[in-house]
Amino acid sequence: MDAFRDNEAANRFELEVDGVTAFVTYRKSPGAITLVHTEVPPELGGRGVGSKLGRAALDAVRAQGRKLTVECDFIRGLMRKVPDYNDLLAPDGATPT
Repeated sequence: MDAFRDNEAANRFELEVDGVTAFVTYRKSPGAITLVHTEVPPELGGRGVGSKLGRAALDAVRAQGRKLTVECDFIRGLMRKVPDYNDLLAPDGATPT
């Protein structure tokens, strides 16, 4: 079973699949978060892990009530495909262009 968590000590959202961890690094500030980089290990490639992780991270941002800035190209691409998350963007956040 896949396990998603917010690993605040490491400043990243993590998704563990088959004992291997994919992650999205972030920077948090009061009421806001910047998603910086997504990394999916090669052994998890081609299984949709990145998309599942990205959606879980964006759902976590929503649950935390934070405004979002996106620096990560992968998350930006996911938000282009799933515009339901665009309401999370901070007014000065990087838009998914």
